[in-house]
Amino acid sequence: MYNIVQVDSGVCASDGFYADGISAGLKPDNAKDMAFIYSEDECEIASVFTTNKMTAAPIRHFRAKGDFKTNFVLINSKNANAMTGKAGISDIDEILCTCQNVINPVMSSTGVIGVRLPKQKIIDGIKLFDLTAKNPHAAASAIMTTDKFSKECAFKVNLEDGTSFSIGAMAKGAGMINPAMATMLCFITTDADVSKTDMQEILDEVTKTTFNAASVDGDTSTNDTVMLLSNAKSGAYNRDAFKEALFKIMHFLALEMVRDGEGATKLVTYNVTGAKDNTDAEIVAKALSNSLLVKTALFGEDPNWGRIASTVGASGVECSEESLKISFDNLCVYDCGELYFDSDMEKKASVVMTHNKFTISCDLGIGNGSFKAYGCDIGHEYIKINADYRT
Repeated sequence: MYNIVQVDSGVCASDGFYADGISAGLKPDNAKDMAFIYSEDECEIASVFTTNKMTAAPIRHFRAKGDFKTNFVLINSKNANAMTGKAGISDIDEILCTCQNVINPVMSSTGVIGVRLPKQKIIDGIKLFDLTAKNPHAAASAIMTTDKFSKECAFKVNLEDGTSFSIGAMAKGAGMINPAMATMLCFITTDADVSKTDMQEILDEVTKTTFNAASVDGDTSTNDTVMLLSNAKSGAYNRDAFKEALFKIMHFLALEMVRDGEGATKLVTYNVTGAKDNTDAEIVAKALSNSLLVKTALFGEDPNWGRIASTVGASGVECSEESLKISFDNLCVYDCGELYFDSDMEKKASVVMTHNKFTISCDLGIGNGSFKAYGCDIGHEYIKINADYRT
């Protein structure tokens, strides 16, 4: 047995971790734009990266290290260091060489693609770091780009034998979010005494139903990164408890990214059941969360269930109008060929669509497969933000 208690310490929740955010002049108006995570002890590290073939320089630099431990992560916003070729890798080497008293430092970046890093500003910014600082909220703020709010979560896990460990995280992401590793950065720290093998296995598994189930706009970034670092300082570990706590953190952060989708006003869960298998259910759920026709209907608060049915049919999975059921929250609008959508039903469905959070359920009526995906609406503000992104 174990119990999981939420705490308010972000990536500094675990013993021996420090973090802060500073302004290095990458963003205007003295906004925070660089952050670090530091551990007193070196950490095992597990990771999941973008599926985009145009992988950004920080990810290629990380992978080239092979199997390693680290105790320092440097993060900059405003510049993605993507599509910068060999020079982008060299810039990372030059920057990380200036990091003092750390072990195998790594770097992560987010922002505009196709521009070299402002090396000197970043190097000067590193000099401002205080490795004894515990300012997780400042760090979470510094990694934001188009985010409207910072994203953090942390838990303390108390085990039956009286021992405990903690796990905390910060993330950024609001646009270029697609269920193929959401367009995002996420950094998770723990003092659990977990093996690297368990870390990677559990991270891979949990990613499938959290970050990989989220969609804002259907675009997959060059920089998507999840890093999980453990310094094992607590000496405590329970696999089931660790997995549940990690899921809670990643699920919360995934939903926060969708809720913060650029211009988004609604957070929608697509609950697909009755599919031939879980794979088919996942295909349908992600098709719905990624459909522009569905997203625009959400923005217009139009209970156009026909777009839902059409997307299900276009997904390519086994399905039939004679076995399909569609519901908005608990309101069934289509039931195996029976049309319930009269004027009274439309009014009730329209009320559901005005909520800022609701569920669209599709029971395919074929088998026992199920999957949940998460999405949002898309409207004028999304276009405005991305039309002016580089300026």
